[in-house]
Amino acid sequence: MEVENMAGDYSLSDAQELHVLAVDDSHVDRKVIERLLKISCCKAVESGRMALQYLGLDGEKSSLGIDELKVNLIMTDYSMPGMTGYELLKKIKGSSALSKIPVVIMSSEKILARIDRCLEEGAKEFLQKPVKLSDVKRLKDFILRGENDNKETEQMKEGSCSRKRKIQDCSLSLTQTHDIPSSPKCSSAPLLQQSLLKHPKIA
Repeated sequence: MEVENMAGDYSLSDAQELHVLAVDDSHVDRKVIERLLKISCCKAVESGRMALQYLGLDGEKSSLGIDELKVNLIMTDYSMPGMTGYELLKKIKGSSALSKIPVVIMSSEKILARIDRCLEEGAKEFLQKPVKLSDVKRLKDFILRGENDNKETEQMKEGSCSRKRKIQDCSLSLTQTHDIPSSPKCSSAPLLQQSLLKHPKIA
């Protein structure tokens, strides 16, 4: 199999590590993916069944726990004996624990009906072989950018919850200090909340 842009100017070493599960019945194609992902952590298996076993979706426990898998991208060939990439995609998307992992389908055949079916089932992208280094870099940038966005969102949520707790604590403290009745007509909480929102440094 021909490998395009193997000696490109792309450098992935300065980014976070990408954990990829590559599934392909072709030994040559698996080596190509491993070569393209040489800077990343790549686990390559030769069939959909082996992928399910690694992910713990074959009815038996995986040798690794869900928290230890650390797979943030799955790249699978479409045409494989025993189980196609499409069937593997459906298994992954049907798992509550793994459904959020992006799945990319690869194929040497550009069949529109096949592409549409995979995308409708939840595939992140459909790549035509031979896979290029530029494809891998684009996927890596997309995945890692998404992970960073998720981390920022979680931090914002945590900050918002912390701020609400501070407002509630201050409201309770003020009520207890001045022996203010807690009835709706006399509650000082709304005024205090408005003041804290206008002057964040108070919190």
